[in-house]
Amino acid sequence: MASIPAHQYDNSQAVFDLLERQFILGEDVLVELTKAFLEEFKVGLENYNHPMAMIPTFVTAVPDGTETGTFLALDLGGTNLRVCEVVLNGDKTFNLVQQKYRVSETLKSGEATALFDYLADSVDAFLTTHATTDYTSPTERTSGTPLSDVHLGLTFSFPVEQTALGSGKILTWTKGFSAKNAIGNDVVKLLQDAFDRKHMHVKCVALVNDTVGALLSRAYQAGGCFAGAIFGTGTNGAYMEQVSKITKLAGNPAAAKGGLMAINTEWGAFNNSRSHLPTTPFDNAIDRLSINPKFQAFEKFISGMYLGEIVRNVMVSLVDATPKPLLFGGKSTLGLNKHYGIDTSFMSATEEAWIGEEASPDAFVLPSLSVEFKRKELTAPVIKKLDNIRAVIAKFLGFKLEDVSLNDAAVTRWICSLVARRAALLSGVAVATVLIQTEQATLKGAQKPARGLNQKLGVGVDGSLVEHYPNFGKILRESLVLLVGEEVEQRVDIGLAKDGSGVGAALCALMALKQGSV
Repeated sequence: MASIPAHQYDNSQAVFDLLERQFILGEDVLVELTKAFLEEFKVGLENYNHPMAMIPTFVTAVPDGTETGTFLALDLGGTNLRVCEVVLNGDKTFNLVQQKYRVSETLKSGEATALFDYLADSVDAFLTTHATTDYTSPTERTSGTPLSDVHLGLTFSFPVEQTALGSGKILTWTKGFSAKNAIGNDVVKLLQDAFDRKHMHVKCVALVNDTVGALLSRAYQAGGCFAGAIFGTGTNGAYMEQVSKITKLAGNPAAAKGGLMAINTEWGAFNNSRSHLPTTPFDNAIDRLSINPKFQAFEKFISGMYLGEIVRNVMVSLVDATPKPLLFGGKSTLGLNKHYGIDTSFMSATEEAWIGEEASPDAFVLPSLSVEFKRKELTAPVIKKLDNIRAVIAKFLGFKLEDVSLNDAAVTRWICSLVARRAALLSGVAVATVLIQTEQATLKGAQKPARGLNQKLGVGVDGSLVEHYPNFGKILRESLVLLVGEEVEQRVDIGLAKDGSGVGAALCALMALKQGSV
């Protein structure tokens, strides 16, 4: 279990006040973070090997919804890999058939060849049993039969240094992956070699990050889009940048063409030094015990992989508080004690139990958390909400219902709200930075932006937090209002990129064929 600072106190309310100060972000903090974000964008566009990698993707156009074709997509970025057949209908709609395959911990940490062989086997299994694409498995092939290539786009949700639309060197693993002998190698070649070893007539023609995929998918479905963002297990952003600002491309033929190019920011690595991020002891514990200490700092503040563990760390500190426990009467469970024993599904369920039918999450005012609640002093709606949270705690963490008091329920919901609100506000900082960088907004609305004065600003988003976590998008927009002004915020059209990683990879494969790079 993580080493968490237990609270020693004379006044229990002081403990709750301290926690609130550690997690609440004022406008001044958000502004300084945005300035630091903009500076890291600038450095990353000028230099290779910067933590905020600002990777040129060689995607130089966005779809408009008229594209057509049938393509295969392979999506690797977390616990599961996904193989899809995507049919682009040319009217902003698509049809998709998919199958998920679990990636074991052994494959995540073993040899790269074993991982990519498994990817190839999964593609073969999918094409054989699910797809309509004309494909013959090596096990069924008659020698001499001429076969046309099945074109595949790869969504690879890890940092790469992309050198063309269809090639990119793996920079590092994230999200629990650490496969050996992969870093520094071309991910497309690793996959293609696996296809070739198995004599499959599949050709990987395009490489796309899941965030660029979200941008492309949303553009196809909405008829235009300038940025994409992932707020889920991990976090990242992509946007269309003026090639003239990507000065590290000097000498590359792409630089001479000018125009726009999608940049994969890799903003999860923002402020790895933590010189600006509002770090708490709980964040330090997360980082110290992670598989990548001192890396992906921003991601550890806002992504679904870590939020539940931050909540758990805070809860354990209150269980262990002295001279008197401030949560669960000092009792614990295996779920609460286990490293990463809480995830965002627990947080979402807790928040949903509190919000209930109300339009506002804080429609009811609770007494001070340091005062023991008495049922007769609370209204019936508040009691119902707290009892719902008690049931969530019992279900997810394995407590007996009678061991969870009304106070325990209120404190738990308060902790979840603190951690999630901080994450949503910080997510807004990242989106505001893209708006300012692309000259479609100015910091604090100090002056009129240079571009996009009267147009909708399309942002394609994907990920469990932005799609499912109560009020995450609403709080993100609060951050935008503070940082770029209400006028710009109202023009930001944040829309779900339906199947961004699948449709985006298919669109990239189409681009590769159109460019003649296959």
